Amino acid sequence: MIGGRRRTPVEAPVDNERSLGGERIPRVLALRIRLVVLDVDGVLTDAGVYVGETADGVPVEMKRFDIQDGLGIHLMRDAGLSVAFLSGRPSRATSIRAEELGLEECIQESGGLKIPAMKALMTRTGVDWDEVAMLGDDLPDLPVLRRVGLPAAVGNAVHEVRKVARFTTRRDGGKGAVREFARVLLEARGEWDELVEAYCAARSGD
Repeated sequence: MIGGRRRTPVEAPVDNERSLGGERIPRVLALRIRLVVLDVDGVLTDAGVYVGETADGVPVEMKRFDIQDGLGIHLMRDAGLSVAFLSGRPSRATSIRAEELGLEECIQESGGLKIPAMKALMTRTGVDWDEVAMLGDDLPDLPVLRRVGLPAAVGNAVHEVRKVARFTTRRDGGKGAVREFARVLLEARGEWDELVEAYCAARSGD
């Protein structure tokens, strides 16, 4: 109480830990990107893994993917961008999701060594480091994020990843972060509205 009056609550401070990276992608940078690389666990998923087995004792692993992320990937590919999954943990669930989305590049390295895999991917796709964007969340992504032209982080990424990110999503991994990144990237390129209209026109039935 001040002078008999209740003090107005002070607005909560901005969480700088989750604000690193900025809110927009520079247009000149966005236009340079030709390849978008997505980590899987913690980016396309919430990092949770459902493990069990069938009645016959066959191991089963399941992951939860966000449907809206899939459309974001679809629109990036419509824009002429190559999209690849890059995971340090092999999983049939990841392969199934990549197949469902029609992705040709689904790289799963059991040793978690992503730099050699990235170099091979760039050779296949004919791009350089400064033409690559990567969306990551955890320490295994750092070696790649430190080299690509557009390093990006999901909202709940670890501090070290957010620190090097040029863009950080507001949404957490597995909860629409990929869709958010896709929209901001395509808006920066000046392509989002046209891509949405084309998508709707193709499904209007006219």
